[in-house]
Amino acid sequence: MGNNAKPWSFLSKERPDAEAEDTTPTFKYFFKLLWRKAAKLLTLNLMMIFQIIPLIVALLVYFFGSTTPTVEHAVYAPLLGTYIAGGSPAAGTLIGVFGQQLNVPAMTTGRMIVIGIMIAITVLTWGWQNVGATYNLRSLVRGDSTFLWSDYFYAIRRNLKQGFLFGILDLLIIFVLAYDIIYFYPLSVNFGYGLMYGLVVALAVIYLVMRFYIYPMMITFDLSIYKLLKNALLFTMLGIKRNLVAVLGIAVLVVFNVVTIVWGLSIGLSVMLVLPFFYLLVLIGFISMYAAYPNIKRYMIDPYETSDTAHAAPEGEEPDATPQADG
Repeated sequence: MGNNAKPWSFLSKERPDAEAEDTTPTFKYFFKLLWRKAAKLLTLNLMMIFQIIPLIVALLVYFFGSTTPTVEHAVYAPLLGTYIAGGSPAAGTLIGVFGQQLNVPAMTTGRMIVIGIMIAITVLTWGWQNVGATYNLRSLVRGDSTFLWSDYFYAIRRNLKQGFLFGILDLLIIFVLAYDIIYFYPLSVNFGYGLMYGLVVALAVIYLVMRFYIYPMMITFDLSIYKLLKNALLFTMLGIKRNLVAVLGIAVLVVFNVVTIVWGLSIGLSVMLVLPFFYLLVLIGFISMYAAYPNIKRYMIDPYETSDTAHAAPEGEEPDATPQADG
């Protein structure tokens, strides 16, 4: 050889430069990143579980305790009065049909206090816990160095007021949508109520997608709550492909877990009821962040890095953006 360079071999300690990894947020890279970050994701899930522990405690206190008997149908009382007054055979037959007894939880003072405290804890910390978890999820999706506990509380300190206020609004919207779905579902056989039920479900899906973006924008940009909601609504359209895939992935994940829980309980495997608590929340969060962050980067972060102005105009209207210090 004309120069003194030594040929490379498998036994040599010298290696040619490795090719840069393709980190394009594709479907294939999702699973590669998920596997690579599995340990930290499972740890983060244990931190995220505190979002729902107070609600679980409230439900356990409500359902497991002293009960009081009551009847299922409101017509039981007048039927019973008619039967006592006249001894009508028809009334006696209807009493047998509508007189099914139920045992409902007795709301004692102590039980109400415990449930109230659990709900208050959830309301007061909901936004902060979502902010902390979102900050870590963003770091994991971006491939940044992640220190779960310190980053979690750092994000909360930086978004203390807005995280608290939006957390209350977030829970209120979720409660109203859930209440409407439960209310309209049994009435959906009627065309008018069925139309309202479909509308509420559509609004719930839209807000689910908006939540993919609200908390990530909150920790990345200095925006008002109004602009967070406005931008999130824009992103439901700008990122429709990734959003649909994320919603489908979350739906498949939830259905899979429900099916495995029902199957496990049917054969006596009660452990299947506990397993989702170790991974489900963080997987849902990871899917939503993996879908949302590339869109946020494309439309709100990249314009700052490639120009001196803060406003590009993707597809008509650009989301408002004022980056925070570490954006």
